[in-house]
Amino acid sequence: MTEAPLNPIVAIPARMHSTRLPGKPLADIHGVPMIVHVWRRAVEAGVGPVLVAAAEPEIVRAVEQAGGEAVLTSPDHQTGSDRIAEAVRKVDPARRYDVVVNVQGDLPTIDPSVIRASLLPLADPQVDIATLVCEITREEERTNPNVVKAVVGFPPGKRITRALYFTRVTAPAREGPHYHHIGLYTYRRAALERFVALPTGVLQARESLEQLRALENGMRIDAVLVDTVPLGVDTPADLERARQMLAPR
Repeated sequence: MTEAPLNPIVAIPARMHSTRLPGKPLADIHGVPMIVHVWRRAVEAGVGPVLVAAAEPEIVRAVEQAGGEAVLTSPDHQTGSDRIAEAVRKVDPARRYDVVVNVQGDLPTIDPSVIRASLLPLADPQVDIATLVCEITREEERTNPNVVKAVVGFPPGKRITRALYFTRVTAPAREGPHYHHIGLYTYRRAALERFVALPTGVLQARESLEQLRALENGMRIDAVLVDTVPLGVDTPADLERARQMLAPR
């Protein structure tokens, strides 16, 4: 018996209260709010309907003015996962969508093919959550605690494998590739609901990495190897880089 085809929805969490770049979702990039750039990239991926899960009404207005769909969520959510879980519950109480792709709202230059790639591990029914990694090529990233490392071992010729751990230190030891974890997650709907109901994990708190909560509770995360790390906009300097990258040709 073959598995039923996946029916994904893409959800983009967004909130105005960023410490390093306040009002980040509405930051102007060539006359268009950043959240709208992210929404457009997600639409271009063509994997399913795209929903912005917004903490504030001004984000909803910006997305709707661009022709997109947005839903207002509680401003009190601690994580983007909690925010998208609420948004998907609101727009799909009948549970038509069985997969939720969580695209961070600060990735205005993300390649749509990367979003599509995140669905590949779910061809295996044992996988709960899929994510993305890219091989680290810049030496300083190996030791930078802000670059999260995924501990994965790709068999020869394979681009999908199980994620064993995530950490801010350089791991594993000795010679060999290290992998930069890209914080895009594709959840089976039931896995997302289970994940947001779990208490904070011991290792999650220690490393300050939300995905460890899933591993600590026996959930399976598989990773897809992609070629580039999308630019995450966290600071005014990042925003300037995004403006340069998205400048009209």
